Amino acid sequence: MKLNRWLITLLAGVILMSTINLDDVEATNSVVRFETTKGDIIVELFDEKAPLSVANFIQYVDEGFYPDTIFHRVIPNFMIQGGGMTHDLQPKQTHPPIKNEASNGLSNTRGTLAMARTNVVDSATAQFFINVADNPFLNFRVPTPEGYGYAVFGKVKTGMDVVDKIRDVKTGSISYYQDVPKETVFIKAATVLRRGSAAPSENLEEDTVTANSTTATENAPTK
Repeated sequence: MKLNRWLITLLAGVILMSTINLDDVEATNSVVRFETTKGDIIVELFDEKAPLSVANFIQYVDEGFYPDTIFHRVIPNFMIQGGGMTHDLQPKQTHPPIKNEASNGLSNTRGTLAMARTNVVDSATAQFFINVADNPFLNFRVPTPEGYGYAVFGKVKTGMDVVDKIRDVKTGSISYYQDVPKETVFIKAATVLRRGSAAPSENLEEDTVTANSTTATENAPTK
């Protein structure tokens, strides 16, 4: 039994090494793997450009928040969104929202991860989206509610084919939720493969903000 466990661990390590070479990732950047029902997605996080968003994201990963959440909003030629809803579209309890880092100079291009939020600039918590197209209208323009944009904090390193599989699922409406996949796509696991330079999660308290609403839906705007 012990030998079998050792072989499984070794095989998992070999598969990981064949999937991504961590030497190809900036030394200061964190790396996280999502296992989904459509396959694995490995993301590189921009610790130096988006330290609050990365620390916040890794805190949720470390706490086991993401497993059994779904990609609940999918819009072809725009983005796929997940990380906050259960299979029955119930929002999970989150930590207080964080400050918006959209002014960090990073752009919402295909394959990047950004924080989802409400219409309130500083309202992002756990939900994120992956751009499946270049979406420059989501970028920071001016420091106003209309122009602040959505904070990019990472990019897909491997698994963009999996992202595209999720993008291609058929969608519909359930209650007041639109663009909901008819085939439920779960996040089965989320694992930190490497930790970068982002501030530890215990330092996030001073950089959180008071939420204006506990019921508003976190979204990227409709394209």
